Amino acid sequence: MRGRDLRFRIPTPDCASLHPGYARCPRTRLQAVARGVHRPTALSPRLSIVRAIDYHSHVTVAAKTRMNVDQYLVWAQSHPGRYELSDGEVVAMSPESAGRAAVKFAVQRALLTSVQARRLPCHVLPDGMTVRVDETTAYEPDALVYCGARLGPSAMEVPNPAIVVEVLSPSTRRIDAAAKLAGYFRLPSVAHYLIVDPAKPLVVHHARGSGDTIITRVVTTGTIELDPPGMAVTLADIYAA
Repeated sequence: MRGRDLRFRIPTPDCASLHPGYARCPRTRLQAVARGVHRPTALSPRLSIVRAIDYHSHVTVAAKTRMNVDQYLVWAQSHPGRYELSDGEVVAMSPESAGRAAVKFAVQRALLTSVQARRLPCHVLPDGMTVRVDETTAYEPDALVYCGARLGPSAMEVPNPAIVVEVLSPSTRRIDAAAKLAGYFRLPSVAHYLIVDPAKPLVVHHARGSGDTIITRVVTTGTIELDPPGMAVTLADIYAA
């Protein structure tokens, strides 16, 4: 593996860091989010307001009102498309290019190949599954691995991901590298977070260290060891096309 290692601590995320440029963060709510005690307002079926926010500078809110994750999952079943929930706001995902889609598929295939080759009690899922970060935030990674019992066929949420992957796009670079980095590692089960560049062979590998330390490697060639759970992927597999 060629790259460089960085070590840092993940701070407690607040409203301003999760939403760059989002000015609607009063002091009291910032403190509540930082303490993890913020509660959304009740979902009212009579509200039909669509609000625009600067969510990594590209999209608008797609839902009628603020939601918690449980409400969002119910809402999403009747609203086709790809969405994420960020601090109670439903955000529509941008369409993707063929190149990005191809790299995303290659990552999913490389993960599955490794799980099968090493006969691990783990499962690989593509994009479409929800990962709950807290009561009002849920992301949809481009690929993930979880271990243990297989989820039921009607499950929409993966409660214990071990590996999560995001493939960069122009509209998601900032949130993938900041808010999602902090959010995913709030989950005790997450051991690795891969940020994949679709344009060139480059993967940023964040791995959980001791305590609250995150070890970061910028990998441009070779193999990425993902232990736990005891698997590996190569950049050649991801970028073969």
